[in-house]
Amino acid sequence: MAKTQTVENEFVKVPDFTQFQAEFSKWAGDFGKYFVNGKAPSFDFDAVFALQRKNVEAFTAANQLAFDGVKAVAQRQAEIARKAFEEFGKVTKELTSVGTPEDKFAKQADLAKSAFEDVLANMREVVDTLQKSQSEAADVLTKRAVANFEEVKAAVAKIAKK
Repeated sequence: MAKTQTVENEFVKVPDFTQFQAEFSKWAGDFGKYFVNGKAPSFDFDAVFALQRKNVEAFTAANQLAFDGVKAVAQRQAEIARKAFEEFGKVTKELTSVGTPEDKFAKQADLAKSAFEDVLANMREVVDTLQKSQSEAADVLTKRAVANFEEVKAAVAKIAKK
């Protein structure tokens, strides 16, 4: 950041451009190193396009994995809902049947316990499915990121050798 110098008047401050000029001169000197013997370094557009194509393919694969996970969860939730409606009909018949109040209370407690266990098992299954699909998608993107760094590193090394 440029320093300021005060002039006789306190309301007007003039920036000190010596720092800016030194930084610009350093940058221009570093940039000039790329043009040795009047030759500019070659830029491999094909490699850049190939790299970006691989990135798009990785994102597409990751999105497909995530979509497949969500689709599996939606299908499983539909199965759970269908099963719950079927069970509701059976439970209603059992609870409306003739019996003592103690038997009905015991039956309700058993049904509540099994329903709670089913809900927990279903919830675990759905969470595991989502975690698996997210983990697989993240793995695809992580591998692509590592490959990107390696490809850029190789490209820079290739240019440096020229």
